[in-house]
Amino acid sequence: MTHLPFSILLIATLLFTSVAAATTEASLAPSPNLGTFGCDDKCGKRCANAGYKERCMKYCGICCNKCQGCVPSSPYADKAECPCYRDLKNSKGKDKCP
Repeated sequence: MTHLPFSILLIATLLFTSVAAATTEASLAPSPNLGTFGCDDKCGKRCANAGYKERCMKYCGICCNKCQGCVPSSPYADKAECPCYRDLKNSKGKDKCP
């Protein structure tokens, strides 16, 4: 009977560890909902030549989702293709979208 509390403690520890690991993995995901409007492919094309590709993909994904999938078609395409994408600004008034 002395092994029962130890077994319960062991099971509780394993459950907590697996939940914590799953939570950590989910929080490390680059950008939620990138696939909603095909943003992952569109931003991949837009950020193909970016020097900081991860950062470009992050902000492009945010802009793409806000603009319901509208992203300029190539790295050098004019932002006028997507007025919503063009008009999004950061807190300092500069372009938010790459």
